[in-house]
Amino acid sequence: MAPVKVFGSARSTNVARVLVCLEEVGAEYEVVNIDFQAKEHKSPEHLARNPFGQIPAFQDGDVVLFESRAISKFILRKYKSAEADLLREGDLEEAAMVDVWTEVEAHQYNPALSPVVYECLVYPATRGVPTNQKVVDESLEKLSKVLDVYEARLSKHTYLAGDFVSFADLNHFPFTFYFMATPHALLFDSYPHVKAWWERLMARPSMKKLGASMAAAAGIKA
Repeated sequence: MAPVKVFGSARSTNVARVLVCLEEVGAEYEVVNIDFQAKEHKSPEHLARNPFGQIPAFQDGDVVLFESRAISKFILRKYKSAEADLLREGDLEEAAMVDVWTEVEAHQYNPALSPVVYECLVYPATRGVPTNQKVVDESLEKLSKVLDVYEARLSKHTYLAGDFVSFADLNHFPFTFYFMATPHALLFDSYPHVKAWWERLMARPSMKKLGASMAAAAGIKA
């Protein structure tokens, strides 16, 4: 079977979300770099894969998909095994909790944490602009309130959806990895259960491997 193709950049958080799922299920894959400087993401070839001209796009045989969370769910369903059952769709309650915390990541956690990553890492590197400390401070305040909820949840369960790792946890990997390279990583020290959860995730072979490649591509210390 030919490896699946992921179109994007090794530095991209959305690409990393897809890749960590591929690593977890042990599927063969090829990353096809999309050169943003050359505007390859707006080329007819790429727009045929992703009509919004964004990354990632994904191809598995005749199946072509875009949107990283949808791609990830496709992967986790197709390559599900007893060892890699990350959506827990065989158990209605467990699957519902995976869905709940997947939504929390998308609508609560990521909107609070990602501006810090953009302001401290992305914008200075790609646009040459200084960090907007007001945005960072406001985001950290929001993030602290979100982490209060996470701390309470993780004081009762090993992982977010329960005592099993799931897609809900994997979703947090890309942006949290970059957040830990900002000057504000020490915020997690105030939340011991959250910090322990993150350390458990980063001990997984999939995240160790992708973290190293993301750090190298972004020029940051892993």
